[in-house]
Amino acid sequence: MIIDQKENTSIITQQKATSVELVKKIQALYPKFKNNNIIVALTSLDTISTEEVVEFLQISKTHRAAKHSFVIVSSKIDIDKAPEVLAIVPTLQEAHDLIEMEVMERDLGF
Repeated sequence: MIIDQKENTSIITQQKATSVELVKKIQALYPKFKNNNIIVALTSLDTISTEEVVEFLQISKTHRAAKHSFVIVSSKIDIDKAPEVLAIVPTLQEAHDLIEMEVMERDLGF
């Protein structure tokens, strides 16, 4: 797991861990970046099952309840089968764009 910090966004890149292990690591380190927007880049995985994606559901809900963005980046996830409450985009640029839009919405009171 690699963590990059860019302004108010933490980018967590998965390297070798399974989704379950990655979620556990994120939860353990959560106090470190709980006040930032979070991007989880799963681009190194060949395939990602719906069950693996669901592992991120609780931490995403917690983070969004704190008025921060939580975005998963992967082009291998079947978005039609993933929970709608998860923000999933195929590229890192789209993750940054989505966060920018969500920040604007929060600033406007939505």
